[in-house]
Amino acid sequence: MSIDFTTPIPQSLQHGFNAVVIGASGGIGSSIFDRLKTHPNIGDLNGLSRSQDSFDLLDETKISAAAERLSGKPIHLLVCATGVLTVGDRGPEKALREIDPEIMLKQFRVNAIGPALVAKHFLPLLDKQARSVAFFLSARVGSIGDNRLGGWISYRSSKAALNQVVKTASIEISRTHPRAVIAAVHPGTVRTSLSNPYSGRHATVSADEAAASILKAVDGLTETGRYIAYDGSEIEW
Repeated sequence: MSIDFTTPIPQSLQHGFNAVVIGASGGIGSSIFDRLKTHPNIGDLNGLSRSQDSFDLLDETKISAAAERLSGKPIHLLVCATGVLTVGDRGPEKALREIDPEIMLKQFRVNAIGPALVAKHFLPLLDKQARSVAFFLSARVGSIGDNRLGGWISYRSSKAALNQVVKTASIEISRTHPRAVIAAVHPGTVRTSLSNPYSGRHATVSADEAAASILKAVDGLTETGRYIAYDGSEIEW
């Protein structure tokens, strides 16, 4: 997908749209935030992260408080750019014998439970009248149908759980927010501290390139409950 870096993205949201980026200090999250910051049609833009304002993805009290603080205006773009691939010095498992229950629990808490709590408290704040978009950074390896190599069991499973959260939430939210589009998005292999050690021979892109591609892809979505890649292509659940 060709990206014109001079064109403001998104284009499908109303003038003065309000955006919230969760994980705004991370590699991809910060690039998305920076792009939105210069958007000519942006209204309110809020970035949340642990390092910037002590937003804690594992603390529902803080998630709820942040949502309450931002509940005065409807949200038109919600970005959940969070995730963890390594825990401490432990990378993804290569075999079943490497499974550690504490590592797996940490993966699920950050990659699935935290975003589920974001969905619980922030998705109801989407605009009920105008078009709104919410997307959660997933990963292609979270696809069950596309799993041909095995390995990475905890990370794969936690992202598959996130995908189920997104799909289920999209069904519920569509009943009250008929113009909302909710999606799980694979960002590609991005040159960030999270993915650099595991990029191998995969072609990589900068965080800024990924941000532009992702915003372009979700801007074109017309159907909720989708699982797509950064180029807009469909990924098998």
